[in-house]
Amino acid sequence: MSEPLIAIDGLARHYVVGGETVRALDGVTFDIARGEWVAIVGQSGSGKSTLMNLLGCLDTPTSGSYRLNGADVEELADDALADLRNREIGFVFQTFQLLPRATALANVELPLVYRGMGRRERRLQAEQALASVGLTNRMHHRPNELSGGQRQRVAIARALVGEPSLLLADEPTGNLDSQTGEDIIGLFAELHGRGHTIILVTHEPRLAARCPRAIRLMDGRIVGDGPGAEAAGAPGPQAVSA
Repeated sequence: MSEPLIAIDGLARHYVVGGETVRALDGVTFDIARGEWVAIVGQSGSGKSTLMNLLGCLDTPTSGSYRLNGADVEELADDALADLRNREIGFVFQTFQLLPRATALANVELPLVYRGMGRRERRLQAEQALASVGLTNRMHHRPNELSGGQRQRVAIARALVGEPSLLLADEPTGNLDSQTGEDIIGLFAELHGRGHTIILVTHEPRLAARCPRAIRLMDGRIVGDGPGAEAAGAPGPQAVSA
């Protein structure tokens, strides 16, 4: 069998607050295969945000190991971590994080600018990424000229443009109305069907239940890992199939 895209073994993150040790993440172990769509679900204080920061190479663990696409993340220096983030991970945030004065196209090009890619090549890749999320006719609009759902599609295109190994989405429907949120989940289902590896971080069990697999956290530990509708901790629709 091929090596999993993500291999986590005994991963922990502890903080010292007021002389006491807070075990935000307390030794979790799991693998994620290439092409999986997995929800990380838990309430506030469960450890999901800490785990997301570790998975996104935004923080380093206190102990344990994390391999991403063959790289031992916990051993990398800051510059190497930044490079790994740029090459391997596409981020989608709840608040979109778009540059307000830039067009959708310019926003999507930004990760490729950081890579030093030439203007013509990055423009072509950004156009293709926007087309892949259904925004061909909105490329030259600024964020204030787009709906919330369209802004999130721009953010998803930006996450995809560098062809990362992993798409990491943090509460991607949190700022959207229910119907628009359904549309975005439908888009993730399409991307999963095209072979993308997606991790969706959410506090909503019903949203996690839509994913083929869910990992449920409580007090920094895994308390459920399996089919989304079973492991998410709440009843929900059948998992979306690829």
